[in-house]
Amino acid sequence: MASSEEDGGGNGAVEEKENGKKRRLGALATAWLIFYNVAMTAGWLVLGIAMLRFYIQKGTHRGLFRSVQKTLKFFQTLALLEVVHCAVGIVRTSVLVTGVQVSSRIFMVWFIAHSIKQIQNEESVILFLVVWTVTEITRYSFYTFNLLNHLPYFIKWARYNFFIILYPAGVAGELLTIYAALPYVKKTGMFSLRLPNKYNVSFDYYYFLIIVMFSYVPLFPQLYFHMLRQRRRVLHGEVIVEKDD
Repeated sequence: MASSEEDGGGNGAVEEKENGKKRRLGALATAWLIFYNVAMTAGWLVLGIAMLRFYIQKGTHRGLFRSVQKTLKFFQTLALLEVVHCAVGIVRTSVLVTGVQVSSRIFMVWFIAHSIKQIQNEESVILFLVVWTVTEITRYSFYTFNLLNHLPYFIKWARYNFFIILYPAGVAGELLTIYAALPYVKKTGMFSLRLPNKYNVSFDYYYFLIIVMFSYVPLFPQLYFHMLRQRRRVLHGEVIVEKDD
C-alpha cells in the first residue's frame, strides 16, 4: 500500500510538472504571437503610410510599387512564419489552407510584380497593394487585440465587414495583374524550360499562369462564403452547421 501511494504521488508530481511546462510553453507562444502580430501590424501600417505619402507627393501611382517594394517583400515573405505557427501547433489553423494563402501572396510579389518590371505601374498592381494593406492592418490588429483579451468592437466589425468589398477587389487586382503579365511572359519565355534539355522536362510559365488564373474560379467562392459564414457566427451569433459533402 505504501508503494502504491508513493507511485500515485509520483505520477501526480509528473503530471503537475507536465502541466506547468505546458502553461509556460503556452505563455511563451502567446507572447511570441503578440510580438509577431504587433510587428506585422506596424509593418503594414508603415507600408500604407509610405504609399499614401508617395501619392500625395508625386500625384501619380507610377513608381509607387518600386518605392515600397522592399517593405512589401520583407513583411509579405515574413508571413511564412504563419505556416510554421500552424505546423508546430501554436495556431489552430490548417497548415494547407494557410500555406496556400501565404504562398499565393508571395507568388504575386516575387514571381509576378518583382520579376516582370513592365507591369509594376499597372493600376491593378496598386489595387491589390491597397487591398492587401488595409486587409492586413485590420487582420493583424484583430489578432493582437484578441490575444490581449481586449478586442475593440470596431476592430472586430472591420475584420468581418471590410472583406466583403476588399476580397473581391483584391482578387480582381491579382487576376488583372497576372493577365497584364502574360504578353511579356510569352515574349521572353521567362521561367520556362524547353525541350530538349538534360532533365528531359518541359515547363511553360505562360500556360502555368493561365492555370493559376483559372484556379481562382473554384477557390475564391469557397473562401469568400466561408468568411461570410464566419461573419454571421461572430457578429450575429448564428450557429453554423457545416454540411458533409
